[in-house]
Amino acid sequence: MYKTILFSQTMTTTSTGKDEYEDMVYLKTLGIKAIAIGITVFSLFGIFYNADVMNLFWISIFATGFSFLIGDLFVLRRFGNITASIVDFPLMFLTLWILGSLLIEAGLPIVTTAVMAAFFITCCEPFIHTYMTESLEEEEFEEKEKSPSSARLQTEFAEEFDSEALTDDTDSERDT
Repeated sequence: MYKTILFSQTMTTTSTGKDEYEDMVYLKTLGIKAIAIGITVFSLFGIFYNADVMNLFWISIFATGFSFLIGDLFVLRRFGNITASIVDFPLMFLTLWILGSLLIEAGLPIVTTAVMAAFFITCCEPFIHTYMTESLEEEEFEEKEKSPSSARLQTEFAEEFDSEALTDDTDSERDT
C-alpha cells in the first residue's frame, strides 16, 4: 500500500513537471515572438508615422496574441512549420493593417508599412516555430511536410490462383 501511494505521488510530480516545462516553453516562445513583433512594430510604425508609444504597444500585444494563438497553437500543430510560416504573413498583415488603421492617425497609406512589417515578422517565424517544435515533444506536432515516398509504406504479398483450375476441380467434385 505504501509503495502504491509513493508511486502515485511520483507520477503526479512527473506529469506536473512536464506540464510546467511545456508552460515555460510556451512562455519563452511568446516572449521571443513579442520581442520580434515589438521591435518591428516600434521601428517601422514609429519611424513612418510618429505614432504614440502606447498605441504601438497595444498593436504589438494584440499582434503577438493573434499570431501565437492562430499561427503557433493551431496551424503549427496541425500542418507543420512551412504552412504555419506561410499563414503567418497574411495573418500579420491583416492584424497590423486593421490595428494600425484603428489606432494610428496616418497621412500616408498604412498598407505599405503593414506589408513591410508582416514581411520582417514572417522572416523570424520559422526560427520561432523550429524552437517550439524542438523544445516540445514530437508527438504534439504532426509531420505533414514529409512526402509520401518518405513515409513508411508496407507491401502485401499474396499468391495468385488460377481461376480455371479452381472451377475445374469444383466441377469434377460436383459430378461425382
